[in-house]
Amino acid sequence: MTDSSGTTPRVHQPRCVALVGPQGSGKTSVLESILHVTGALQRKGFIKDGNTVGDATEEAKARLMSTEVTPAQTTYLGDTWSFLDCPGSVELAQDSYNALMAADAAVVVCEPTLDRAVALAQIFRFLDDHAIPHAVFVNKMDSSETHTADLMKGLQAYSQRPLVLRQVPIREAGSITGYVDLVSERAYQYDAHKPSRLIQLPDSVLEREQSARQELLEALADFDDTLLEQLLEDVVPPPDEIYQQLAKDMAEDLIVPVLIGAAESDHGIRRLLKLLRHEVPEPDRTADRVGLPSSAFSALVFKTVHAQHAGKLSYARVWRGQVTDGMTINGGRVSGLYKLHGGTSTKLAKADVGEVIAFGKLEPVVTGDLLSAEGSGRPDYWPAPLPTVFAQVVHAENRSDEVKLTAALQKVVEEDPSLAFEQNPEVGGLVLRGQGDVHLQLAIERLQRRFNVPVKGRKPDVPYKETIRKPTHQHARYKKQSGGHGQFGDVHIDIKPLDRGAGFEFAETIVGGAIPRQYIPGVEAGVRDYLARGPLGFPVVDVAVTLTDGQYHTVDSSDMAFRTAARMAMSEGMPKCDPVLLEPIAEVTILVPSEYTARAQRLLSSRRGQILGFNAREGWEGWDEVKAYLPQSEIHDLIIELRSLTLGVGSYVAQFSHLQELTGKEADRVVEVRQAQLAAQ
Repeated sequence: MTDSSGTTPRVHQPRCVALVGPQGSGKTSVLESILHVTGALQRKGFIKDGNTVGDATEEAKARLMSTEVTPAQTTYLGDTWSFLDCPGSVELAQDSYNALMAADAAVVVCEPTLDRAVALAQIFRFLDDHAIPHAVFVNKMDSSETHTADLMKGLQAYSQRPLVLRQVPIREAGSITGYVDLVSERAYQYDAHKPSRLIQLPDSVLEREQSARQELLEALADFDDTLLEQLLEDVVPPPDEIYQQLAKDMAEDLIVPVLIGAAESDHGIRRLLKLLRHEVPEPDRTADRVGLPSSAFSALVFKTVHAQHAGKLSYARVWRGQVTDGMTINGGRVSGLYKLHGGTSTKLAKADVGEVIAFGKLEPVVTGDLLSAEGSGRPDYWPAPLPTVFAQVVHAENRSDEVKLTAALQKVVEEDPSLAFEQNPEVGGLVLRGQGDVHLQLAIERLQRRFNVPVKGRKPDVPYKETIRKPTHQHARYKKQSGGHGQFGDVHIDIKPLDRGAGFEFAETIVGGAIPRQYIPGVEAGVRDYLARGPLGFPVVDVAVTLTDGQYHTVDSSDMAFRTAARMAMSEGMPKCDPVLLEPIAEVTILVPSEYTARAQRLLSSRRGQILGFNAREGWEGWDEVKAYLPQSEIHDLIIELRSLTLGVGSYVAQFSHLQELTGKEADRVVEVRQAQLAAQ
């Protein structure tokens, strides 16, 4: 087989490219087109029909969107390729970030729409921070009315690396009918589902082509002194030198090539494949880039799946050496080795450097593990789990499944480290946390579909507290006579408020043996029993109780009798202390592009937030962080509205700050709801 130059192409090691981009940009359509053009698919599927390779799961088909990373395999001009179709939803970004760590390069798929360019901000940031070589494929260009220069300017605002346009579109009668390659200066006309046809360069595009080509050369000259000298001397460098410089600069993540096309019609896909073939670095170079140590064998696990019938599968990229079915890795025996393609897997006997595979049933291995002959460990460059921003209290529909639910949740979290769960009685029980409402819905669906545990979720309770505003003195006597020994306990206590955050203090000033020492712990226990639910129905905090006096009976007194007497004293005395509701307040930091700062401030104000100020986000040009105190009751769906206001890129972090008095109608409503809940128990 020969390439367009008539020479026999060099065969490379298997390489891996991740397809990333915002939801709706057409990543799955790009993958489908790549597989069709390279012969891996005889017939293309379509998202609306639920028959694409990239959206293989039931959850993806139901939502018409990618819900997890899907590997696919193909060959092009003798080279073997793995493509990782990554989800575009910001709620599923962890899966994409993990997959990127296993790729030699990424293709950022986007739409030619300026007002959606901000959706690329976090993708570009991650790629730039991790020095991952990447190109941009502007999809859906056949319907674009945006001028290319304006589009490039809009995209550049969110990339730290210079974007280098590789093609100029040819427009006829308001439609894009082809392109001019800025290196070869050849013009091509699109032909739906067929290779583009070479045509004469139209006079109408000549001026734009010359200007764009000069910009490309000037961008490359920033990284090559020889090319800079040629430009200064008005020497036109030959295309081969330009191609070599482009490949070198992309591999070193110095520039970002930008190509155009329309995947639905296969426009631009062959040109994209040629760029990848010549400019994506080899896997051994990628291994050196991330600093992998030399080893006879190493592989990186970038995803874990607990398949319904196959059991645990560890998706991995082989970096060094060869792996065979049955070999021992990290103390575990490989029980099956698989090639992955969409929703199907093919058993392998061995896999070599560069291949994307799945290990079967390596139980000790988790996502992020770097496997080697010496053992396993997590590499320094592995991305930390994203902080959770949305939560639901979950419970099994069938009470008999509660134990099974915990085990299933452990597997779901192992599949997706941006999920977390914990037992938290303060907010209602078992809490599942994640990146948003859709993220948790998907987790709940997987619990039922893969692990046969039907689950229901609800909004977590707000952990309100209560305290008192004034002191009181209270006496209580517990006396009970029945056959044999009776029960007798008599206490006098002082109840008073403490400063906010002081907690609970217990003291005693008993003199003269009014109450024997062995019964005083029972009094404290009775007080603590009551504090679990005060007169308003919530746990009581910031209260001091002092035992000042009492009486006992030599026969009928007991630890339990004094415990009951103390609980009675608290029950009678606390309502006299002017109880008041306390709501938890969090310190929230909202992170948004500067153009959305005013919206973020209005959002906080509408949710009873106290804005503390805003500053430029450190290390993020064009971004701000807005700090505020926000009632915890206002945080539950904050991320949903914030993303709606910021095209999905806004985020926040929050931590508990303090308790604050809540009065008026809102407090009355909270207490009323609480009393109704207690009455229903």
